[in-house]
Amino acid sequence: MPGGTQDVGERIATTAERETREETGYEVRVTGLIGVYSDPDHVIAYDDGEVRQQFALSFSAELLGGELERSDESPDIRWVADNELDELPMHPSIRLRVDHGFEDRAEPDIG
Repeated sequence: MPGGTQDVGERIATTAERETREETGYEVRVTGLIGVYSDPDHVIAYDDGEVRQQFALSFSAELLGGELERSDESPDIRWVADNELDELPMHPSIRLRVDHGFEDRAEPDIG
């Protein structure tokens, strides 16, 4: 799944759209929030002593155009139908986000 960090002065939807374009070549427009995902056990300690608890925002989007372009960050890109998901190796936290994206949820998940 495309992802990355927000640039200073950038709206979060713009970040998601930019990161998707940079990592896949596809132009998208964010249409909604699937959820906010956090895990108190997902803590990263950096060499400089900084310690962070990570979180992720997952968005729904519509495809506007563009062409598939692989990148160093995304060497394998493809569309996957929901009935093909069980064939893919995926961390359970990522699978939860993907499953929520396929569901017709009235409200975003706030994990």
